[in-house]
Amino acid sequence: MTYSFLQQYWWFIISLLGALLVFLLFVQGANSMIFQLGTDKDSRRLLINSTGRKWEFTFTTLVTFGGAFFASFPLFYSTSFGGAYWLWMLILFSFVIQAVSYEFQNKIGNFLGPKTFQVCLVINGIVGPVLLGGAVATFFDGSNFLIAKNNIIDSFQPVISRWANASCGLDALLDLWNVVFGLAVFFLARVLGTLYIINNVDDAAIRARGRKQTLINAVIFLVLFLAFLAHVLLKDGFAYDPATGVIAMEPYKYLHNLIQMWPLLVVFLIGVVLVLYGVGRTVLSQDYIKGIWPTGIGVVMVVLVLFLIAGWNNTAYYPSNVDLQSSLTIVNSCSSQFTLQVMFYVSLLVPFVLAYIWYAWRQIDRSKLTQKEIKEGDAY
Repeated sequence: MTYSFLQQYWWFIISLLGALLVFLLFVQGANSMIFQLGTDKDSRRLLINSTGRKWEFTFTTLVTFGGAFFASFPLFYSTSFGGAYWLWMLILFSFVIQAVSYEFQNKIGNFLGPKTFQVCLVINGIVGPVLLGGAVATFFDGSNFLIAKNNIIDSFQPVISRWANASCGLDALLDLWNVVFGLAVFFLARVLGTLYIINNVDDAAIRARGRKQTLINAVIFLVLFLAFLAHVLLKDGFAYDPATGVIAMEPYKYLHNLIQMWPLLVVFLIGVVLVLYGVGRTVLSQDYIKGIWPTGIGVVMVVLVLFLIAGWNNTAYYPSNVDLQSSLTIVNSCSSQFTLQVMFYVSLLVPFVLAYIWYAWRQIDRSKLTQKEIKEGDAY
């Protein structure tokens, strides 16, 4: 295994985790519509217990995504998580209040009332996807940071990377295209959320409202996503010379990446078809409740390709808008060859972890969730 192979391999693993995280945001998407899909106290509790059985998968994947970045590309971790910490702290805080809201909304002694915690779930359902989408969009549009590796020998201030302004990452929300992609991820999460609820909750009224919301949110998502995709494919991209490491702007870089790595284009198109199939059949067929699976698989494929074209084919995956040469690539920001090689063998356990997740998911969803189960069983 060459150093180059390990760098490419670990960017693929990061990309896969990011794609799975976007799919698992169906929890946040469904939570954002608690008061739209649930018209009374009992139906809202049914919805909350449906997503409450899966929220740990989303949070665990988010933590794993960050941990994998720390181990394989530590310079990105120190730059983004360390420099843009207000952005990431808001994301993490929204997930913390989610966990608290599930556990305490119906506890004895809750003087705030269940609705307060349900509103907190809605906040997480909005803030989480929008900010995560905005953070990912910076892979294409850049961020305001500086890298000075020589500082490592400075005994008074051994700080390699720093943010170029006092916003600590919040300036990402001032970029229109970051906001557009953040909103696209938000509405995608809502589409996935309604598809999941339709599949998981055995309630005719909730399913009917879910189909209506699926169509509305899917249309908005497509408009936003297609606008962002056109922007990315037509914009100048951040390319680096593998021989010298010099980073330069290249017209249509991301479009070139898709064409030159044509298997990724095939995967992307298949993913798009699966997303449209799952959404379309769910909306058109009142008896079809499995749209979450083709749509979910399609989302993973599409997002995986977006991550890969941001980092593969000699592309700077985390561009600096302040100093072009400070931009991060999978070559100049990765761990040592020894570290990547050791982690490669550890990553061979991932299929077993995925198998366990699949088994646990199947056990949780052996039967559809009903009002009877909520009233008679252990529920949030």
